[in-house]
Amino acid sequence: MEIRNICIYCASSNKAATVYGDTAYELGALLAREGITTITGAGSIGLMRRVEDGALENGGKAIGVIPRFMVEQGWHHTGLTELRITESMHERKKMMADLSDAVIALPGGCGTIEELSEIITWKQLGLYFNPIVILNTNGYYNHFIAQLEQAIEEHFMGEIHGNIWSVADTPFEALKIIRDTPRWDSSVRKYAAL
Repeated sequence: MEIRNICIYCASSNKAATVYGDTAYELGALLAREGITTITGAGSIGLMRRVEDGALENGGKAIGVIPRFMVEQGWHHTGLTELRITESMHERKKMMADLSDAVIALPGGCGTIEELSEIITWKQLGLYFNPIVILNTNGYYNHFIAQLEQAIEEHFMGEIHGNIWSVADTPFEALKIIRDTPRWDSSVRKYAAL
């Protein structure tokens, strides 16, 4: 499957350690060099801004999807290739998923973790079929990954659900995993209740 657009979930905090912002920029730049458009939440600060700028400053495209109330607050990046405005957070998340050929989750707070948890659930239910990669910069997601593994171990999820996501340590590895991961098909829905 050709990868044209990758949805990036990540923080909008400016206070995180430099390594996280540097990795976000590196990811945006890598995708730009590979001709892949980034799909983000259109934020103007934090890791989100760094991903967008990494793409734009390296000749790539960055599409931002953001609710109207955030635009009214001036929270959006004003230099994106394209800005899509939604009426709600729910519509934003659906549009970001619908536009994407894969998802990469960088570190973030509750919003990022919620987005990642939801897209994992959508894939478990057969509502999303594309690769999902957790970019575990600096071991940030170690506890989250352990929680998912415990859910499988204690039978809150089926063993097959461990194949829903992959984990990468670098942007290059994340992109390689996406290219090597086959797209699921609707037959996965039979595993939703396992």
